Amino acid sequence: MTNVLIIGATGTVGSTTRQYFLDHTDDQLTLMARNTRRLGAINGAREKVITGSVTDTAALQTALAGQDVVFAALSGNLRQMAQALVDGMDQAGVKRLLFITSMGIYDEIPASVGSNGNLSSNPVLQTYRDAADAISASDLNFTTIRPGWFDNGGDTDYQVTHRNEPFGGHDVSVQSIADLVVKLAHDDQYGSRDSLGINRK
Repeated sequence: MTNVLIIGATGTVGSTTRQYFLDHTDDQLTLMARNTRRLGAINGAREKVITGSVTDTAALQTALAGQDVVFAALSGNLRQMAQALVDGMDQAGVKRLLFITSMGIYDEIPASVGSNGNLSSNPVLQTYRDAADAISASDLNFTTIRPGWFDNGGDTDYQVTHRNEPFGGHDVSVQSIADLVVKLAHDDQYGSRDSLGINRK
């Protein structure tokens, strides 16, 4: 059993991953969100809830207590959030961080997939790159995850690429992202200090 903190638990990726943990593991989950009413029904035996933002130092320290793994699926000022998370995890002594960024932040998308999705052509990705850089500069056992455009497909038929490899495809199911997160949460050497792209095969 692993203690997992999910930050951004009400978003599309966070909520799907939460349910995937409940369905496929016996892990204990802490759910952190700014609006926890959106979480719906809580599994009292396996879930606890923390209301707050990742940039709220006190709330973050409460959420980090006793955790083995942190999974963050956030939106907004991602560099600020990533740095707050790195600093908070250092303070709490929690080392394993899984963090959602985006495909294209390393200009790794080949023309065959659609290179106009790369950071050099798409400056909206800069906040994701900034977050990834802040995390990479830390001493955490991190894995940043670069999904393709995600959809609600029920498949988990996906391909993983490493930071220095060309991205493999354009889209991916949210279920696939959740499956990868669960695998990473249970193997602290898989994707260690790496950035993994994920796309549908």
